[in-house]
Amino acid sequence: MIDESQLVPYHCSALPHPAGPWLVFAPHADDESFGMGGTLALACAAGLIVHLVVITDGALGGELVDLVSIREQEAREAAALLGVSSVMFLKQQDRGLQVSQQLVSEVAHIVAVTKSAAVFFPGIHEAHPDHRASTLLVWQALKTLGDSQVVAVSYEITGQSTINCLVDISAVIEKKKQTIAVYKSQLGQKNYLEIVLALNRLRTFTLSAEVQWAEGFYIFTAAELTGSLLEWGQERLRRQLMA
Repeated sequence: MIDESQLVPYHCSALPHPAGPWLVFAPHADDESFGMGGTLALACAAGLIVHLVVITDGALGGELVDLVSIREQEAREAAALLGVSSVMFLKQQDRGLQVSQQLVSEVAHIVAVTKSAAVFFPGIHEAHPDHRASTLLVWQALKTLGDSQVVAVSYEITGQSTINCLVDISAVIEKKKQTIAVYKSQLGQKNYLEIVLALNRLRTFTLSAEVQWAEGFYIFTAAELTGSLLEWGQERLRRQLMA
């Protein structure tokens, strides 16, 4: 079997991509902050331009009246707190996201007009169907563009995925907590803060003791992006099991 250091990073990277603009696709309003709020805080503090796209309307995330508008306002407040430059809402059906050609074209257009250097989307091992559909959606959009200069990066939201990059967010963990706290409509649904912090703590397992909190990413190569996500996942599994 290959050594674990060939599967999980044993050191931190500064940022998943050093140049902007960044374009972050979040399945729901809050996923960007739960998944990569610390890294977004670092990127914005470093002067990178960051755009956020919220894909679904989040209508099934609780029983509040006018929940869609509430969640959109929370996303705007969280983005402002982090320093994100703009927020767009695609208003797709919550828990019903479909990867249509029309939506793929719309996402590809957003990538093109924002002149994004790096595009972020959920990792393939996320459990929520909208998270996985978002991954396929953005992947297909990037393949449609065929721009080898755009760097594709996946991020973790509520579970561990395949990663090859760890970012030390210890210095901005309070900013991440403050940003998560903005999503009041969701924090009453589950113990999201504790769940997110548990994942960020777990990601320090392979790092030195001074790193208290970390976020994980997978930075895809241009060659990986030419194939399918299924092929990529199968190759990663083959590597894990090879003698």
